[in-house]
Amino acid sequence: MAIRTSGLHHVTAIGENPQRNADFYLRTLGLRLVKTTVNFDVPSVYHLYYGDTAGKPGSLMTFFPWETVEAGRIGSGQATTTAFSVPTHSIGWWKQHLESAGVETTRVTNRDEEDVLGFRDPDGLELALVAHPQGDPRDPWDTPSVPAEHAVRGLHSVTMTVAREADTADLLVDGLGLRFHHQDGDRIRFAAGDGGPGALVDVRVDPSAPEGFVAGGTVHHVAWRTPDDATQKQWREELIDRGLEVTEIRDRQYFKSLYFREPGGVLLEIATDEPGFDIDEPLLELGRELKLPPWLEPTREDIQNSLPALDLPE
Repeated sequence: MAIRTSGLHHVTAIGENPQRNADFYLRTLGLRLVKTTVNFDVPSVYHLYYGDTAGKPGSLMTFFPWETVEAGRIGSGQATTTAFSVPTHSIGWWKQHLESAGVETTRVTNRDEEDVLGFRDPDGLELALVAHPQGDPRDPWDTPSVPAEHAVRGLHSVTMTVAREADTADLLVDGLGLRFHHQDGDRIRFAAGDGGPGALVDVRVDPSAPEGFVAGGTVHHVAWRTPDDATQKQWREELIDRGLEVTEIRDRQYFKSLYFREPGGVLLEIATDEPGFDIDEPLLELGRELKLPPWLEPTREDIQNSLPALDLPE
């Protein structure tokens, strides 16, 4: 594999109740809403992008929050935990902050020399906050509820649960250009780029885990970074040569995407870093207005009427 990803681009999950989803990720977790748009394939459903100040690749958690949706089942063939990076001194602050907001948390554990705090979002999606001992230099979004000194820096890692190790590990190394980092029991860590926060995936091997069902409270897919269109096209051909079923390249307005399943069943995406979220609204106004791609603009009125109103913080 000549092409190597530099790390995570975004994680996309499915939720219920758009207002509840926005309240949790904006007010409780203190992320920024960097784009309010719709699911391009089902435009009666929002697609909400949360991230850092500019919505940089590696900071993004996105949701399709339906008004009502069937509950999913977390299990094999899924990304089962999404972890965010926080400052080394902030885990205690976060535990108190989450519990004061009514969020049940796990006890703080130390794994791989990192402090880890687990919890779930209102739909039951498994999340974690991780403090890397060397810190995380990425700039956070500053809010009244979550000040910059404690704020989320971006994605830290994802955990994928699969029934067997070999084929998944082979795809991550030879297909995505990751490298084996270390193994701790049934958990195997792979790293991209410099191997710091935002460039990690943990593969949890559990042959007894139930098969996952993707619906409310589960991750839909995990996206990995590629720098530009040309690299993405070359990568697509290499993945097809490996015998994988790969989609055509799709225009997501703020990046371009292709999708495929790794052998363990997890849906993966290769997403371009370009062009970014400020192509259709100024950086200071990201997320404030409903943005639609050109091919949906003719039906804007119908789309807006089908979406529930959102009360967003200033």
